[in-house]
This record gives sequence, C-alpha cells and structure tokens, in this order.
Amino acid sequence: MNVPENKAIPALRRKARHYAMQALYQWAMSGSALHDIEAEFKADYDMSKVDVDYFEELLHGVPQMLDELETLIEPVLDRGLDELDPVSRSLLRMSVYELVKRIDVPYKVVINETVSLAKKFGAEDSHKFLNGVLDSLAKDIRSEEFVATINSLTK
Repeated sequence: MNVPENKAIPALRRKARHYAMQALYQWAMSGSALHDIEAEFKADYDMSKVDVDYFEELLHGVPQMLDELETLIEPVLDRGLDELDPVSRSLLRMSVYELVKRIDVPYKVVINETVSLAKKFGAEDSHKFLNGVLDSLAKDIRSEEFVATINSLTK
C-alpha cells in the first residue's frame, strides 16, 4: 500500500533527524570531515526511508551556524554548553537550527522530536532538561508562533 506523500513526510523526517543527530554526535566527538561522515551513513544505513535532503541540511547546516546556535543556547542554560553530555549538546544544536532555519516545522514538532531522541539516546532525564531549554528558546525564536499556540489553547 502506498502512503500519500504528505503522510510519509513526518516519518521520513523523523529518521533524518535520528541519523543527523548520530552524525553530528560523531562529528563533535571525532572531528571527522562532514562529507566523510555523510558518505559513511549513506553506505551503512538504508536511506530509502529517510528524507535525505533534510538529513544533509541538518548535518551541514548545524556546523555552518555553530557559533550563532551556541550564542542562542548559552544564555538559557544553567551551566556551560561544554558541561552538557555530548548527546544533549548535539540535540540542542540540531533543534535550535530547526527552530531558526526551518520555520515550516512547528516548534512543538521540533521539541517533541528532540524529546523522543533524548529518551532513546540521552542521559537519564535529559529529555526533561532539553524540553525546558527548547521551550524557553521557542518563546524567543518563534515568538509569534508561540503566542498563537498559547492563545489557541486558552480559547
């Protein structure tokens, strides 16, 4: 049975985020070249059920904007970014990239996807921490969308 394209997008993007988070973690830990990591993922994993363009955008976009992303993240943390575990740090960078650059993706989706990945790969209770940080960032980065969402809930 073929799934209509618009119904398949969330699943394809979910898998793209999954692999992008792992690839960004690998990049942060190893310092390997992004094109080498990308080639490795494409060779080692079945990318037929992945939004490959989205995977590539996240993998290359986060490092390109790293300073800007970290400048947004650091003020809302209760500790230094370097004190976070590497998985949480990779997830935060990727999620904030999505909040800034992918306004077509609702901020609640970004947060929910991050929480899901944190539950799977992160330290115990890191999903709660990331949820709070991203919620705070969404208020600033996506202020109009945030207010609209709050207003729709209070009606």
